[in-house]
Amino acid sequence: MMANNTRLIGAHMPTTGGLHKAITSGHEIGCTAVQLFTASPRQWRSRPLSEEDIQAFSQAREQTGIESLISHDSYLINLAAPNPEVLQRSREAFLDELYRAEALGIPWVVTHMGAYLDSSEEEGLKVLGESVRLLLEQTAGMKAGIALETTAGQGTNLGYRFEHLARIIDAAGGSERVGVCFDTCHVFVAGYDIRTEDALSSTLDQFDRIIGLERLKVIHVNDAKKSLGSRVDRHEHIGDGELGNETFRILLREPRLRSVPVILETPEAEKMHPVNLQRLKALMDAP
Repeated sequence: MMANNTRLIGAHMPTTGGLHKAITSGHEIGCTAVQLFTASPRQWRSRPLSEEDIQAFSQAREQTGIESLISHDSYLINLAAPNPEVLQRSREAFLDELYRAEALGIPWVVTHMGAYLDSSEEEGLKVLGESVRLLLEQTAGMKAGIALETTAGQGTNLGYRFEHLARIIDAAGGSERVGVCFDTCHVFVAGYDIRTEDALSSTLDQFDRIIGLERLKVIHVNDAKKSLGSRVDRHEHIGDGELGNETFRILLREPRLRSVPVILETPEAEKMHPVNLQRLKALMDAP
């Protein structure tokens, strides 16, 4: 059994009052890992980071002891967009996300893999692969990397099959700066069962065979409102959805996932993140 204080576990925290607030408020509710937006998730352009921003962020990190930090990109970004103008804006915005992460010492920027919209899945994967390859070329020598998030497969979203992620990693030349974010709600509604020890083991075996578990850099822990294979992306509080408490108890104790940070993205963050965090910690400690 792993003690709570040694497991990298936390939540996506707000940055009201400054980016450093995500770290300090996360520490206050018991996080040992934190995810945040380094820029507005609903705007194409954001105010550049100041030296004061970077210094306050570094100080908060040092004071809290929280070293495991992850950023998430803007909701507007679509690196698979068929529209050339949107694609260019998305690539420029993600380039900025990588520069911001690098300046703040954040190792991974999580991104949804984009949607092919009025093109095709095949064309969308080609465009996405080219986007990732170009972004890595433009940031050669940087440490900050791209963590491709598994998706529910709702609408025309890419990334609902492990093969999609493997293809993008291959398009990027197998770069070590491309990792994966495994979202429990998303993989479940995409059709991968994780509700029992055998089911989780089988899904991780598939992940390892197709992508490689060494690519797994962060886990989003969210229960699911909808059923297995529904491809409907609706997060639920821990234990209150289709996955249930047992899924998270099993996942948190899975030896192959022990060193991977787990991050909550459940609804009603301000009110419920402390509650969901305590639920996860209780499941880790349960006999």
